[in-house]
Amino acid sequence: MRILTNARIYTLDPENPIVSTLVIDHGMITAVGEKTSALAAGSLQTELVDLGGRTVIPGLTDAHIHLQYYSLGLKKVDCETNSQTECLERVAARARQTPPAEWILGHGWNQNNWPEGYGSCAQLDRITTEQPIYLTAKSLHAGWGNTTALRLAGITSQIPDPPGGRIQRDEHGVPTGILFEKAMALVENSIPEAKPAMVAQAIKDAQPLLWQMGLTGAHDFDRQTCFTALQLLHEAGDLKLRVTKSLPIEILPEVVEIGLRSGFGDDFLQIGSIKAFSDGALGPRTAAMLQPYEGEPDNRGIAMLDAEEIFEKGRLAVEHGLSLAIHAIGDRANHEVLDAYAQLRQVEQEYLPTTRRRLRHRIEHVQLIHPDDAERLARLGIIASMQPIHAVSDYPMADRYWGKRAAHAYAWRTISDYGTLMAFGSDAPVESPNPFWGLHAAVTRRRPDGSPGPDGWYPAQRLTLTEALHGFTSGAAYAAGKENQLGKLAPGYLADLIVLDTDLFNCEIDQIRDIRPTATMINGEWIYTSLSS
Repeated sequence: MRILTNARIYTLDPENPIVSTLVIDHGMITAVGEKTSALAAGSLQTELVDLGGRTVIPGLTDAHIHLQYYSLGLKKVDCETNSQTECLERVAARARQTPPAEWILGHGWNQNNWPEGYGSCAQLDRITTEQPIYLTAKSLHAGWGNTTALRLAGITSQIPDPPGGRIQRDEHGVPTGILFEKAMALVENSIPEAKPAMVAQAIKDAQPLLWQMGLTGAHDFDRQTCFTALQLLHEAGDLKLRVTKSLPIEILPEVVEIGLRSGFGDDFLQIGSIKAFSDGALGPRTAAMLQPYEGEPDNRGIAMLDAEEIFEKGRLAVEHGLSLAIHAIGDRANHEVLDAYAQLRQVEQEYLPTTRRRLRHRIEHVQLIHPDDAERLARLGIIASMQPIHAVSDYPMADRYWGKRAAHAYAWRTISDYGTLMAFGSDAPVESPNPFWGLHAAVTRRRPDGSPGPDGWYPAQRLTLTEALHGFTSGAAYAAGKENQLGKLAPGYLADLIVLDTDLFNCEIDQIRDIRPTATMINGEWIYTSLSS
């Protein structure tokens, strides 16, 4: 048994919001309260931990992360630069260190931040044509390759655009090296696949970084290789995050065939939702829109699945107890997804009449929602899985490409006021998984440098700190079906918590972004600590 005392503990439990002491036994919180009463619940075999007045909050969960991409990405060229030249210099430096014929991989470029815009394969060819180069955009919805990478992928002037994707071409029809959406798979299928053991080791190496940010859980949206890797870690006793694992819709028939259902698993690894894409992203202007992008009258993005297709594919999932998590960024995509969910709720009533709860369907991102659709999210009981950090990263693009429609972008206040439950994440490696950056974005809608101004971008959509914190705790727990186990510090809940260097409820608002955990506990055990006393 372990007792944490002399702390300011924000439980997020409305019945006991702030206490000084927690009693933990066998990974579970057994008592909360003030020191005297809590100590009475202890025993002779008790470790007493005096936290010296430090702040404690529940462990935080990233409700949308790509663990494989993030972990392997730590070894890629960092292409998130302020200039195209700097990006190319970094790639050239890596090329000099890379053996011939091996792939040079990078991630993070954003053409919207470069005066030159998109790069070209010719620029990468000047670095090398002996080695294939492939760099993914920050959004993960565009890729940039050299001629060698395109050749290995079979991309020529004659190849047509694949369904749901686009190959950028010059005025002569020659591929430029930039690929959008499902066209990226042409190159990515040519890259030697990381084996599950390699991915498992990368995730194991990345876990300490996540603990130090305050993360105790993750909802993962990578594919089958990552699922196998997570199982390998779990079998070895090395999985030290609570992971809810989505599975891609392409393997739905196999998932149904073997009888998996959402929620199957244990406290450290469980099946989540079936993941599908209804559109692209804002950065490459492939998000599906009701009206064209500003200044591009012929561009309404790429619609990958409409309501009818989502319903037809989703029906099989719902009939077998599997929830859906559908990527939707543009207002048309969100509209189509909601149309499909309305039909699927009716299927649930028919096929799951005795279920105690609705399936925990989600929309991933919900970046732009038409005002007429905002209320439907709540009425249908759909979880808004959103990433606050996207708003402060993306607002110049949203203003440029969505114009006045941006007033309804990243609309947390509107969505919350209708009663929709929100689960917050980062979409790492698209953004940093640091949840305190997300919290700061949610309550300020400002960048670290203060832009776009003191009140933030469309300040009417800001959240309170408590509301934002629930997105990373109880909201994420509900989305995973674990609202009775995680998300607050109360008797009967799992002992996942973090100790902070700053009281986030009693500091300047801009200090929130810089808060650092000094200790992280999962299942009643310290898995990271820098506490000296």
